[in-house]
Order: sequence, then structure tokens, then C-alpha cells
Amino acid sequence: MWAKKHLLYTEATRHPFILSIRDGSVDLSSFKRWLGQDYVFVREFVPFVASVLIKASKKSDDGNDMEVILGGLASLNDEIAWFKSEASKWDVPLSNTVVHKANQNYSRFLENLMLPEVDYAVAITAFWAIEAVYQESFAHCLEDDSKTPSELQDTCQRWGNEGFGEYCRSLQKIANRCLEKASSDVLTKAEVTFLRVLEHEVEFWNMSHGCA
Repeated sequence: MWAKKHLLYTEATRHPFILSIRDGSVDLSSFKRWLGQDYVFVREFVPFVASVLIKASKKSDDGNDMEVILGGLASLNDEIAWFKSEASKWDVPLSNTVVHKANQNYSRFLENLMLPEVDYAVAITAFWAIEAVYQESFAHCLEDDSKTPSELQDTCQRWGNEGFGEYCRSLQKIANRCLEKASSDVLTKAEVTFLRVLEHEVEFWNMSHGCA
């Protein structure tokens, strides 16, 4: 299972789409596709994060969890505004975006995680994984030897910056604390959920890259 997790994590954070941004070879039509689809995804992501916040309020044994999650939820308002601004700049029409199957599947996955019977430890693990993939992916595009196009630097900074990295580490600490106290059944569910997040992330990148 560890080998599969490591392989999938690498596929998700070093996907050809990300590598094409990093080496400057990205097809801008692929970037525009990602921009429109991710705007749709973020709007579906908001209620999921809200559901994690509700689970934290009921199940967490540490009041700081709510503050971390609430901070993430609040930032999504700025993120949606950023997507709208970028879409206008790149002439990407958001109002009539045809939602790709990979996006639909990912959204259904999030809806299932919002169900009351889903354990807090499972939900926070998924939340951390989703955020961490973006942070590590886009941080890779900001490294000194990268050739990321200047017009995509702002996108990479949005998720690749150190502040977002610290936020992701805070989510990871919460998830690790919850999993340390979890039953074997919850641990299994969390592990499966983590793998499914990575699979959905790879499928999303594939769709953006024009591979699906």
C-alpha cells in the first residue's frame, strides 16, 4: 500500500501538466482548460470544507482545529474572486463552462465525504491531501531552476507560496493527530480516501493536459 501511495503522490505532484508549466512548454489552451474547470471545482469544494468545519465543531478534541479550517474556508472567497479575475484576463468564459467528467466525478466524491457518517479523521485527511497536492505541485514551479512563464507566476505563487505551505502543514498535523487516535476501521477508510484523492487529482491534471 505504501508503494502505491508513494507512486500516486508522485504522479499527482509531478504530473506532466505541472512539469510543462515548470519547464515553460505548457500549452496555454491546457492552462485555460484547467482554469475554467478548477473554478467549477472550487465552488464545489466550498461546501465540502464547510462540512469539515462542522465535523470539527462536533468531533475535534482541539479547538484550534476550527480556527485552521475556518481560515481555509474564508480564503476560498478570495480564491473564487481570483479565478474570476484570471478568467477575464485569459478570456475564459466561466458562465457556460461544460463540466468535464473528471470534474463531475471529483465533485461526487466530495459530496460523499460530506455525509454525516463520514468520520472527521477521514474528512480532514482528504482535505489535507487535496490542499497538499496543489501546494507541492505549484511550489515545484517556483524553484530556482524552473522556467515557469511570467504570466503563470501568479498562479504558481497562489498555491506554491510558503504561507500556503504552512497552512497545509497545519492541516497535516490535525490529520495525523486524529489518525493516531482512530480505530483500525477508520484508519483503513482514511487510507483508501487518501488514495482516491490522489487518483482524482491525477485525473484532473490529465483532463487539463488534454489526456482524458
